[in-house]
Amino acid sequence: MNHLSPHRFTVGFDLDLTLVDTRPAVRAAYAALAAATGAYIDVDVAAARVDHPLEQELRDWFPEDRVPGAREVCVADHPRHGITLSPAMPGAREAVGAVRALGGRVLVLTARHSRNARLHLDHLGIEPDVVEGSLWTGGRAVALRRYGAAVHVGDDVVDMRCARTAGALAVGVVSGFCAAEALRSAGAQVILPGLGHFPAWLHSYLTGPVRT
Repeated sequence: MNHLSPHRFTVGFDLDLTLVDTRPAVRAAYAALAAATGAYIDVDVAAARVDHPLEQELRDWFPEDRVPGAREVCVADHPRHGITLSPAMPGAREAVGAVRALGGRVLVLTARHSRNARLHLDHLGIEPDVVEGSLWTGGRAVALRRYGAAVHVGDDVVDMRCARTAGALAVGVVSGFCAAEALRSAGAQVILPGLGHFPAWLHSYLTGPVRT
């Protein structure tokens, strides 16, 4: 018997550049934040670090004592800036649908605020069972273990390291800024060109030969 049961299992997915191309939303949100605060923010640089925690990014543009206020503005205003601009990544709906069709549970983990992550997913018609936000590195691994995720899918080296730490199968998709070799070096056990390949891979993984 495989270590995933086709009757009930949990698959974790990263959000940014795995399920959703949130770069347009990030650019719009940081442009609005810069206009509201008078701070200089290079929105293209911020968008290229879309997977980073918000506080970490804000520290590059604000002194420490202004970070909490900037974070509050950014989180509160995010729904007004860019939700509708951010498309689903190719194959995202199908990948999530494949898990659910096989009786599995879909867990989305992200450094983004959970409410805003949910707004992105709702807008795109992507329906996970659970969304956990404000997670990075160790926190993401803890969430994977808490929900008993057997597989974690992501585009970033952090996703691969967290999957391995949590004992989940690390599936890397080459849809973000990390090349296949970087994902593999970070612990990816499976590399897919994109989520369009995930449904066939998942079906094969669940129904294939016994793994030892």
